[in-house]
Amino acid sequence: MKPYNGYEQSREDARKTGSPQLPVGAYECKILKAEPSAIGEKPTILIYFDITAGEYKDFFKTNYENQTGEDKKWKGKTNIYCPTDDGSEQDGWTKKSFARWINALEDSNKNYRWDWDESKWKNKAVGIMFGETGSRINGKDIKYTEARAACSIQDVRDGKAPTDYFCKFKTKNDYGKEQKPLSEEWQSIPDVGGEEDLPF
Repeated sequence: MKPYNGYEQSREDARKTGSPQLPVGAYECKILKAEPSAIGEKPTILIYFDITAGEYKDFFKTNYENQTGEDKKWKGKTNIYCPTDDGSEQDGWTKKSFARWINALEDSNKNYRWDWDESKWKNKAVGIMFGETGSRINGKDIKYTEARAACSIQDVRDGKAPTDYFCKFKTKNDYGKEQKPLSEEWQSIPDVGGEEDLPF
């Protein structure tokens, strides 16, 4: 058998046990980019963010820089569902959730008031609560954390973020059946160099 290209790198990659996981809790964050999006027919605002203080500062930037594959993914992102005024019970819940994000942004940024332009969220501070969730992928249980809800930066600093409610464990459907695998849910970001070159 002849040695294949990238043998030493593949050995090094095989020794890695996976990316560090962000613990459940509330974190001070900064929005790096916000843009209109959708999940199916439901309108959303897609935000990219990173953590700005504490032990996990720059968590998603570090994760991105440590990825060795060609198709790097920025994993600090979430979709905020937008109300549609369709009168449904679900839309009522969406309005409350959306209002929580607006309150958190206004409370965290002096003199900022929501004017229906999400592009102005860039570089805004916000508290984000991360909860634990899980999936079954090819019959294997996988647990991870995800952005769950917003709160003010001050609530994070004072330890008053309502994490008991928003960060409980939630189970998702089996990704091996009808949904996309996790790797396809994350946004592809082109390869970049230093901090100034991050695509936000």
